[in-house]
Amino acid sequence: MKITIGYIEEPPFYWTEPDGSVVGADIELADVVLRAIGYTHIEHQPTTFEELLPGVSRGRWNMNVPLFITPERSLLVDFSTPVWALGDGFLVAAGNPKGLDSYAAIAHRNDARLAVISGTIQQRSAQSHGVRDTQILQFARQEEAIDALLAGQIDAYAATALGNRVVAERVGSALVAAVAHTGQDCPPVGAFSFGKHDNRLREAVDEQLKRYLGSADHRQRMAKYGLTPEEIDPIVGHSMNN
Repeated sequence: MKITIGYIEEPPFYWTEPDGSVVGADIELADVVLRAIGYTHIEHQPTTFEELLPGVSRGRWNMNVPLFITPERSLLVDFSTPVWALGDGFLVAAGNPKGLDSYAAIAHRNDARLAVISGTIQQRSAQSHGVRDTQILQFARQEEAIDALLAGQIDAYAATALGNRVVAERVGSALVAAVAHTGQDCPPVGAFSFGKHDNRLREAVDEQLKRYLGSADHRQRMAKYGLTPEEIDPIVGHSMNN
């Protein structure tokens, strides 16, 4: 049995190694779940964030790596049970010279510029907290946003706090720092997504996820990528109630 997963480059969740292999927390989770279903040949299709939902909904591949669930996205695809809960954060220049620790902090400074990946939940969150469109620079890929930060074209890059911690470790503390947002309650959850024509696959994935999420093996595998009980515990209760 063969299946293809659409993914983007966003450590620690999914990325391509120099040898061409695709790895990451969500890639490993998908591998465990899909092999439990019976899939023996798992392929990974690189794409952009903007193409993830159209690609799976048009049948170009079978499922997407997890991304945040929103009502708008649910009109285009069907989501699995949630697999993590993640708060937002910024990647900033070392020392955080403008003291940016929330979207409100960006909105309060006319000289602050924020990078986002087009169409992400972070873009909408920034706008809902008063960040003006003139302050927001949109990019198609994470590496482009990071390059802009290193070049001094922006003051902060908005993504998940966990993802930013991993990027900061990779780039180096002499250049960048990861800053978790202050005052976050009930972080949003993310899940695998499927075309609305593929209920059988979604139901099979859900069945395995509900058995596996929160298990010792799951926690051990996710810990390798920096996911802690803070990101896992909220969705374990969610999956048991669905």
